[in-house]
Amino acid sequence: MIVPHEYLRDLNELMHEHEIGGLTFYDIKGRGRTKQEPVAVGRGVMRGVPEFGSRTKVEVIVSNEKVKRMIDDIIARFGTSSVPEGKIFVYDVSEAYDIGSKESGDEAL
Repeated sequence: MIVPHEYLRDLNELMHEHEIGGLTFYDIKGRGRTKQEPVAVGRGVMRGVPEFGSRTKVEVIVSNEKVKRMIDDIIARFGTSSVPEGKIFVYDVSEAYDIGSKESGDEAL
């Protein structure tokens, strides 16, 4: 999922509400359909429009039973029908293993 930096704290709380064990996030830069706002460049006299914007990429692995509810809650909480709100991508994970506990499947999550 790619979201504005400001969403991270609320997103973390939502994960706790759904009893999701963990998440990984990192800052990214990129270009999408959203138009960037002009910013001051140099000594502040000139203004320019940056080519790339900053967002946070959040990776969460959840069981199939929780995916739909999580997506619905994220859209309900953060969705304002505005393009810059972010994106959610869903991938299949074929297997999961917890190295320490040696659990596998949903128990490893």
